[in-house]
Amino acid sequence: MRQTPTIDPAEIRRQLAFCDQIRALLDQRPGQKVAFVDTYGCQQNEADSERLRGYLARMGYAFTDTEEGADLVLMNTCAIREHAEHRVFGNVGALSHTKRRHPGQLICLCGCMARQDHVAQRLRQSFPYVDLVFGPQLLWQFPQLLLEKLTTGKRVFATDDVPGAVAEGIPVVRQSTLKAWVSIMYGCNNFCTYCIVPYVRGRERSRQPEDILAEVRQLAQAGYKDITLLGQNVNSYGKDLGLAIDFAWLLEQINAIPGDFLIRFMTSHPKDAGARLFDAMAACEKVAPALHLPFQSGSSRVLRAMNRKYTREGYLALVDQLRARIPEIVLTSDVIVGFPGETQEDFEETMSLIEQVRYDALFTFLFSPRRGTPAEKLPDPMPKEQKSANFQRLLQRQNEISGEKHRQYIGKTCRCLVNGQGSDGLLTARTAGGRLVHLAADPGCVGTWRQVRITEASTWALFGELAE
Repeated sequence: MRQTPTIDPAEIRRQLAFCDQIRALLDQRPGQKVAFVDTYGCQQNEADSERLRGYLARMGYAFTDTEEGADLVLMNTCAIREHAEHRVFGNVGALSHTKRRHPGQLICLCGCMARQDHVAQRLRQSFPYVDLVFGPQLLWQFPQLLLEKLTTGKRVFATDDVPGAVAEGIPVVRQSTLKAWVSIMYGCNNFCTYCIVPYVRGRERSRQPEDILAEVRQLAQAGYKDITLLGQNVNSYGKDLGLAIDFAWLLEQINAIPGDFLIRFMTSHPKDAGARLFDAMAACEKVAPALHLPFQSGSSRVLRAMNRKYTREGYLALVDQLRARIPEIVLTSDVIVGFPGETQEDFEETMSLIEQVRYDALFTFLFSPRRGTPAEKLPDPMPKEQKSANFQRLLQRQNEISGEKHRQYIGKTCRCLVNGQGSDGLLTARTAGGRLVHLAADPGCVGTWRQVRITEASTWALFGELAE
């Protein structure tokens, strides 16, 4: 079994010392230095950005929500879809203007895009004002890389293909006092043919359970009420540790931590989900009755081409097993329309699966070829116009199902976490199953659990009033 690589704690202490050196350099310059951290993509990137902010705070930076006037701009990028890549390059291009107005501004780019050779080459050649580029495996080394830039004045590109490792002890600055992300593992071993993640984030590596439990315990003591466990495939947790533990065991251990908080997690791969997970979810009162279980296609033929390692029939059997164990489960999923070689018959199988399962919500995507993945080279005869028409049809039908599912909440009373206030003055809340609720109530309710009676519903949200 491959041993999980870890970063020596002494190396993290060394990085913190680099932070202190940077702080001393910044203190010699007039004024408070501010940083803008711009995050793209998934929740894992959000969690990574919280650690980058932790380092930046240690360096003495305050934070702003705009690149204009920022002394340092850090873009944490996503490579999962072509649209995300184009958006990042567009925003990097726009930074030439802020750099012209603020010549001392440092521009850094990290995350999944930075690990792609063609991206690094384009940044090096076409964006000379980008100062620092590094991949997700070197996040722990950010202070050292930034200090190199500051002391030499030269551009730094740390984009080599290095194996990922687990680094503990990086400081964290969280964006919320209610909701927290907790990474339990990094990387992916699945190599779905359309996906770039294993190539840019490396192989699966699990954190030690005691480190995860200590982090959750600290969050519970600090009053966090919504804690989401993160991994590309959380159901694989622990397989690389050589311990007699699994993800269901981890849920049970976290559930036993004192505190009034809800446990969420994502993402689950269907090939590794099953009775053990569902039983743990049902038995643990703090685990949210919600599961994100991507199916990607309703056609077994397409699933095989995607290297998903399950069939349509196997997936449907999982859903039946889940709903028998947790009838109130809120089920969401991902689906790709227009995978290379998908026929109209394959798409109709996807539509029939949606009808059979009736998801609460779907994250829908038109296939986006990623350079370096096997799917990039597959023949793709279906015209784009047909793919777009199929996509719109799927979207319309799922919106109808979501609306129907939401209307079933009307008249019910749900325990909700009130988590904010919208621009319309209404408060926002989430049910245990993760459904968005708008309600008119005193802003003093924010941060508390409340019983909310649902009075109206739309495709995307519920509306209610305090039941007390």
